[in-house]
Amino acid sequence: MSDTNVEEVTPQMPRGLNVLLTLAAGIIVIAGIRAFSGTVGPVFLALVVVVCVYPIRGVLTRRGAPGWVATVALSVTAFGVLAAVLGALIWSASELAGLVTSDDYSSQLQQAQEDIANLATELGASGGDLEDAVDSIDLASVAGQLTAALSGILGVLSALGVLVLTLVFVVLDAGKFSENLRHVATERPAIAQGLGNFASTTRSYFVVSSIFGLIVAIFDTVALFALGVPLALVWGLLAFITNYIPNIGFVIGLVPPALLAFLEGGWSLALWVIIIYSALNVVIQSVIQPKFVGDAVGLSVTLTFVSLLFWGWVLGPLGALLAVPLTLLAKALLIDIDPTTQWASPLIALDRRPPPQSSPFAGHSESGESTPPDSVPSS
Repeated sequence: MSDTNVEEVTPQMPRGLNVLLTLAAGIIVIAGIRAFSGTVGPVFLALVVVVCVYPIRGVLTRRGAPGWVATVALSVTAFGVLAAVLGALIWSASELAGLVTSDDYSSQLQQAQEDIANLATELGASGGDLEDAVDSIDLASVAGQLTAALSGILGVLSALGVLVLTLVFVVLDAGKFSENLRHVATERPAIAQGLGNFASTTRSYFVVSSIFGLIVAIFDTVALFALGVPLALVWGLLAFITNYIPNIGFVIGLVPPALLAFLEGGWSLALWVIIIYSALNVVIQSVIQPKFVGDAVGLSVTLTFVSLLFWGWVLGPLGALLAVPLTLLAKALLIDIDPTTQWASPLIALDRRPPPQSSPFAGHSESGESTPPDSVPSS
């Protein structure tokens, strides 16, 4: 009997069934994240804050500072950033509520109600129902809704304890991140590179957004001062913060100054505020900024907008604020760490350039020695 080489055939699952199982698993994961959004959102926000400010620890360690000094500096910076953002939002909301509900604007609101009713009557609208609808406008209710909207941008006030505790633990463990990731790189280099891409692109995104947010805030503040709109500095600060929300952040930052402009100077002043804000948004935030953001993070404008809608639905207002970092993390875990799925990168990016390969916490070791970005072996 002659020897025959029998090839062992491994049965493969049909590709269509693979796709269906993947979609089913994805739906289950998304449902779980949405169910625990009150915890997942603050935890991820804490991680993003530490990732963004982590280079401070590397700088101090390379200059010979003790590890505990670097940790304290990192902790102070992280909590300072968080407190500044929350404080700015609360201050903006309280200033708006206090000013709008003051007696100074009661007569303006009453006059505006009469003007709206007269205009609608001239256009042929039903008088009785219209008057009831106009009279039902309550200035305190409007201010309360605006206050809730501004405070809900981050969506973390109800879970502030979770956020603070997570931030404390992440900061305390930050000293070992680089070392632990180097151990991972020896066995799973693709995972280390994927996490490195997430950290570096997340920092790049916030740097670019901060620069353009500052530019927009300065222009908005100057314009509001020139027009005589109250609390111009507050609304400039709000424009800076809402610039981190892709595509629709401009609208959130526009409503309060437009409302105050209407109460202060009528329809003409409110219209000027809307025109100036819209012009700045179209030129800076809708034309120039997306190009720089796309180059920095490797995501197309369409995907950025879709991610805003998706993560806003999953995690609420906090998901809208963190839409780009969340998408970058999903890209790192689903595409960057797996060589068999990296073909999808050109489909979601603006170009075919590979993302930067670096460790998410590269830059120093515990001994204070510099770690080159290419120290992580490639897959």
